[in-house]
Formats: sequence, structure tokens, C-alpha cells
Amino acid sequence: MIEIQQLVKRFGSKVALDGVTMQVESGSVFGLVGSNGAGKSTLLRTLAGVFRPDGGNILMDGKTPYENSEVKGRTFFVSDYPYFLPKATLQEMSLLYRSTYPHWDNSRYESLCRTFGLDAKGRLQNFSKGMQRQAALILALSTQPDYLLLDEIFDGLDPVVRQLLKKLLAEEVSQRGMTVVIASHNLRELEDVCDHVGFLHRGGVLMEQELDSLRLGIHRIQAVFPALPTPEQMQALDLVHWETKGSLVTMVARGEEEAILETLGQWNPLFCESLPLTLEEVFISEMEAAGYDIDNILS
Repeated sequence: MIEIQQLVKRFGSKVALDGVTMQVESGSVFGLVGSNGAGKSTLLRTLAGVFRPDGGNILMDGKTPYENSEVKGRTFFVSDYPYFLPKATLQEMSLLYRSTYPHWDNSRYESLCRTFGLDAKGRLQNFSKGMQRQAALILALSTQPDYLLLDEIFDGLDPVVRQLLKKLLAEEVSQRGMTVVIASHNLRELEDVCDHVGFLHRGGVLMEQELDSLRLGIHRIQAVFPALPTPEQMQALDLVHWETKGSLVTMVARGEEEAILETLGQWNPLFCESLPLTLEEVFISEMEAAGYDIDNILS
């Protein structure tokens, strides 16, 4: 289990993480979502023990990762730009990690090389961005980590490899109980693989919730009324967003779907239906409610 308690990380006068508190259950896939500069990559690097917290604490199975070789031996971090030794091949990097990580599985490494079809003797610096990510994933999974931290891992992967990655992660979680934390702007991909999601905003946690519960707690409603409800009447709903196009009213509201529709029914709508929200739509709604300029949310 990962426990993050009032975590603070500063870089000079800039506060990258400001009292972040969240929990990641063992054997789960946790998605980190946030605006640009929200602190996602900083949080992953702090979890990996690369950065020392300036305040608060991180516990991974009750132990802090910074300067802790035992925790780092059970953790693998794939950054947005994976690092390899200059002029190194995948085979040479495997020898390095084999001597570094206590649970390295060479048969797993060879199997993954065949699965991804990469040239283990080719220089990694000559690989494409997507191929470098695949190489990093081969190395990561071969170390048999208890904690796998992935930063923008879907970026540069073609659709087939993205599906393969999701399959491999699901197998590792179900068979070994591996815990995965993924920071990504690709919300559509996170929707397929995550159990829980945390929304970061300006270095803090806007919300953290189980994905299915999150979807059940916020709804998009489209309706047509003979006369628009007054602002006073609309206070009966916990509205995140409201807009009208001609006679059609579209709103996003928090709460139970049945209760929302019952409230709207008091105003005798000519038409009313609830539509499912994607994770991206939930994210945009929450960020908009927090006062963020949604035009700059996704890059």
C-alpha cells in the first residue's frame, strides 16, 4: 500500500506539491490526472525516491522510499523520457538491471523481447520514441516490481502496443498483485485500465475516488422545459455546469441520478434524459468548477 501524507515538495520558491494526501491500495491501478504543471511527474519521482520530500511523508508498505535501497529494489519508475546509458543496447541495459534489481527475471525479459519484437542488440538511442518506451517497459516488467510508476506511458505507442500494455498490466496486477500508478493526459486510455483516479490541481488533490463511484456521482442531463427554471429553483441541484442551446438545456450535476431526475421532473420537462460521462468529461467538469481555464487543461 502507498500512503501519501501531507506531502510537500518545493523547487526554490515554487511549490510543486502542496499538502498532497492520498492512498493507493495494493494490487490496484491508480490514475493520476491533472492540469499541466499540477505536480504529477513530481509526485511520481518522489514516490520513486528520486526526490526527498520537503514536508509530509510517503510510506510504501510502511517504509519511506528516499535513500531506501530495499524499497527502490521493489519499485520501477518509467519517466516521460526514459533514460538509457549512452550508446547502450537493450541487452546491455538488461545486464545492468539484472545486477541492480534483486527480483530480475531473465526468462520474463526474453519472453517480453519476443512479444514486443524489439532488436535487443540495436542501440536504444536510434529507437523511435515509442520503441524506447517499449524497451523501458520490457526492463521494468522484467524486474518484477511490486510498484510500477509510469509517466505518460501511452504517449508514442501505437494502438496495438497500447492494448498489449493494458493486457500486460492487468496480468501483473491479477497474478502478482503489482501496484501501478499511471500519470497521463490520455484519459481515454486510463478509463480502460484504472481502478481509482486522483485529480491533481496546482500541487494539491482536487479529488480522489474509485472510478466507478466517480461516474455514478456525477451526471450529464439534457432536457427541454416549457419554461426555464429560475436561478432560485436551480439551487436545488448541485450543478457543475449549465448551458442552453435554443430550447435544449445541458447540465452536469453531482448526486444520485434518480434524485436529479426527480428534481427536474418538478418543472415538467418536455424531454429529459441522463447521458454517461467519459473520464475526460468528468475531469473537465471538475477543473472548470475549480476555476481552471479548460482550454489549457489538455495538451
